[in-house]
Amino acid sequence: MRATKAIIHLDRFCRNIQEVRKKIGPKPRICVPVKADAYGHGAVRIARMALETGAACLAVAAVSEGAELREAGIRAPILLLSLPLPDELPEVVSLGLIPLVSDKDFIRQAARAAQTAGKTLELHLKIDTGMGRLGCSPEEAPGLAGLIAREKYLVLGGTATHLAAADSSAPEDRAYTQKQLARFREGVEGIRRAGFDPGIVHAANSGGVVFHEDSRLDMVRPGILLYGYSPGPGTVEVTPVMEFLTRVVFLKKVKKGETLSYGRTWTAPRDTVIATLPAGYADGLPRALSGKFPVTIRGERYPLVGRICMDQCLADLGPDPRIRRWEEVTVFGPGSLTAADMAAVLGTIPYEITCNINKRVPRVYQGSASIGEI
Repeated sequence: MRATKAIIHLDRFCRNIQEVRKKIGPKPRICVPVKADAYGHGAVRIARMALETGAACLAVAAVSEGAELREAGIRAPILLLSLPLPDELPEVVSLGLIPLVSDKDFIRQAARAAQTAGKTLELHLKIDTGMGRLGCSPEEAPGLAGLIAREKYLVLGGTATHLAAADSSAPEDRAYTQKQLARFREGVEGIRRAGFDPGIVHAANSGGVVFHEDSRLDMVRPGILLYGYSPGPGTVEVTPVMEFLTRVVFLKKVKKGETLSYGRTWTAPRDTVIATLPAGYADGLPRALSGKFPVTIRGERYPLVGRICMDQCLADLGPDPRIRRWEEVTVFGPGSLTAADMAAVLGTIPYEITCNINKRVPRVYQGSASIGEI
């Protein structure tokens, strides 16, 4: 196996689901987002583990992602969070995906695709309460629910919204989230007053799970929380699921004053030993981290120096290192610096770090036994 690999700790993933269950109580269902290859962790294996641990459904962003799960034999409900193109609707119907819809035109196109296939298609109505991406207004929701109800081949299985700032503790953001939830309740109650069943009502993302009890409703959709990163200080104790490892493949003595890597951006301040690591930006180690982040070997941190290349990078081991060739190197992971630490250096979020670990990096699954249902 290649020296650079991602270890996926499935037992930690299961425990994270259980921690979410402790937080939300026994009633709300848990929908596990496995879009973007389960945030880089491997959609099929993560989906199976989520369902074994008691998740009610899965969520993807692309029809192709849903197809991958179906081809792997997964028959659980799958929400399609992003809007597909009209010519993808026949596949949506055949795969039994559940699209989120928010306008008359698309609902009618979905109805035609379902009628052509002779199959009933479940939809969830998306209400925009302040995220500003997809969704109808709360005032439009009853009419759209009625349109779905009147279509023979459609069924309204749920009503959803998405919270824009639920992960923020700033007073203005907490107030904004409460405003969003109030708007959502208006839309849902409007559907009920019009005589229609809104189905499964869901709003909470990771931030909602941690900080907004009134957002949990019938179902929650925690994303990054399940993969081990909390949206902020809270009472849900989760552990990062992914570990990004490589090895020392070459050691080189470098004299004081020598320069290294593209652009000669680093000059050795003393005689030292440099380790070459076969991990670069094509693997998901961002070039923007050049000279800004350490790796961990034998529990000690060593700075990356020079520019990170497409396939390799360099670590300064110092003038008298204990490190030997072929030793394991932790780029990020539990017990070391994490994807959140890396994200903080880059001014981004840990989701982006794990999602960008390239497909050429082998995923190695450990702790595959389920540790009990939620």
